[in-house]
Amino acid sequence: MLIENMRATRGDYGDELRAIMSIAKARESRRWLAGWPQLSPTATPLWPLPDLARAMGVARVELKDESTRAHMGSFKALGAPIALIRLIQRRWPGAAFTADDLFAGHHAAQLSEFTVVSATDGNHGRSLAAAAHDIGCHCVIVLHKNVSLEREQAIASHGARIVRIEGNYDASVEEAARLAGANGWQVVSDTSYEGYEEIPRDVMQGYGTIVDEILEQRPAASDAPCPYTHVFLQGGVGGLAAGIASYFCEQYGARRPAFIVVEPRQADCLCQSALAGQAAQASGSVDSVMAGLACGETSPLAWRFLQPAVDFFLAIEDGEAVSAMRRLAQVQDANGDVPVVSGESGAAGLAGLIHLASDPDLRARTRLDAQASVLLISTEGATAPGVYRELVGKGAQDILAAQISWLDEGAA
Repeated sequence: MLIENMRATRGDYGDELRAIMSIAKARESRRWLAGWPQLSPTATPLWPLPDLARAMGVARVELKDESTRAHMGSFKALGAPIALIRLIQRRWPGAAFTADDLFAGHHAAQLSEFTVVSATDGNHGRSLAAAAHDIGCHCVIVLHKNVSLEREQAIASHGARIVRIEGNYDASVEEAARLAGANGWQVVSDTSYEGYEEIPRDVMQGYGTIVDEILEQRPAASDAPCPYTHVFLQGGVGGLAAGIASYFCEQYGARRPAFIVVEPRQADCLCQSALAGQAAQASGSVDSVMAGLACGETSPLAWRFLQPAVDFFLAIEDGEAVSAMRRLAQVQDANGDVPVVSGESGAAGLAGLIHLASDPDLRARTRLDAQASVLLISTEGATAPGVYRELVGKGAQDILAAQISWLDEGAA
């Protein structure tokens, strides 16, 4: 299902939005994150995929590979840690805590009674747990019944306390809020709701690091046109898409690329929001193999950025995401595309591209022609290794070994 957003505009990035999220704050977040040892010290790869571009009938496809962002294997490592740092600085305004000192655990004694709580489908909770562990505060993570045991164990390995509930992601959000109120804890969520916007804003702002790196990896003059005509973004509650789109919109204004947001058919809250003209709920069961995108309610704060910026919203089937995972994992010779480990949610952008490229009418509607230059963001690697092996037919280590061989052949 493809929904054209008739409310999308092209123009200058307004002061009202810039006061919430800006390139300047994204770069500050990136500088702060550089001091966290859990993250890779280098930018994640931006892979050219010329074979895929030919198969899709477009000029260029590039993929930003977030699987190497941290040992957690997900872009979420950029959001929760920044939100936690900014929260602590607001909570203790006179303490002059710096990001470097907090990440190094220098203030653990002062924070030993401070507890954060969050709901998660896996990656956000794992990132928050890792940051809380290093900073020295307590962390409680609420998981719904469909979160895999693998993901639970990965979160618990950082010392977080796990609370399991029945119901879906949205029920876990409600439970996290209830626990926070009952115990005096602080919710650190990547979705907003009435009266709760500061922390989700900080989470989204951290995601601007991705675009900051991309534009460094494709250097051009400040007044040069955007290097991409189309950017495919994963849906969920809308936080990633808002963080990425806001940066491009501020940088390029009316020259921004077309944004296409992709989400599971049964978790189509953003498609429903586009139809309603306001943040809305999904029309389906929400459960999806794309666990990180299995969200039933749009973040109202994210929607403030998505409604004027996203041109199309696309709902896809689970099987399309699995096929895209396998396509990225294909092992080829040095003349083919690099093999990439991309998880169930990570491959959703490619699944969206394949969906549109295979239908002449959809290609025309989205102007996905022979001159198109496409950016994909693989938001996660094999964050649940067993699930990845089951879906792809090979383990992540096998694909990574093939990637190393591909790089060695290319350098020879």
